[in-house]
Amino acid sequence: MAARPVVSVYSSAEEGKTVGNAPLPDVLLTPIRQDIVHRVHTNLNKNKRQPYAVNAKAGMQQSAISWGTGRAVSRIPRICGGGTHRSGQGAFGNINMLHAVVEGCVSIGSRTRGLVVKSVLFRCRGGRMFNPTKTWRKWTAKTNNNERRVAVCSALAASSVPALLMARGHRVGNVNE
Repeated sequence: MAARPVVSVYSSAEEGKTVGNAPLPDVLLTPIRQDIVHRVHTNLNKNKRQPYAVNAKAGMQQSAISWGTGRAVSRIPRICGGGTHRSGQGAFGNINMLHAVVEGCVSIGSRTRGLVVKSVLFRCRGGRMFNPTKTWRKWTAKTNNNERRVAVCSALAASSVPALLMARGHRVGNVNE
């Protein structure tokens, strides 16, 4: 609620001279609903977004086929060709496998203390992202007209409270009203 129900009307000809009083507009006396202002502002900002997406072919532009069975390797698609480290490597696979290799035993005296295990992590390099972004995502948000009106009235009412203005950093200390 504003501090005063009436405001002074100042003369346009003489600086600082009051001509009379006028009642404060009702819109400045509306309750301040910060939650509604925030929700409406967020929803209206969503309507300014531009669609974005990754290329539909991104990460899948390799000639890779499975080697099939009988080669003692997994049936993951592998990069074709030769003459490079990349050929024969796995592609397009969601493989994240931990493979343990036993290197030997540690023996102290006559007792065997345990196995020395070397772990190797197998992964497919590259590939597309999970759930690639699409341009047909829902980018906008509808806001009810009444909700918009309440938000505008609340914002106007908040602009008439000097304490809220000064809290935001506006210098209104030397303004008469």
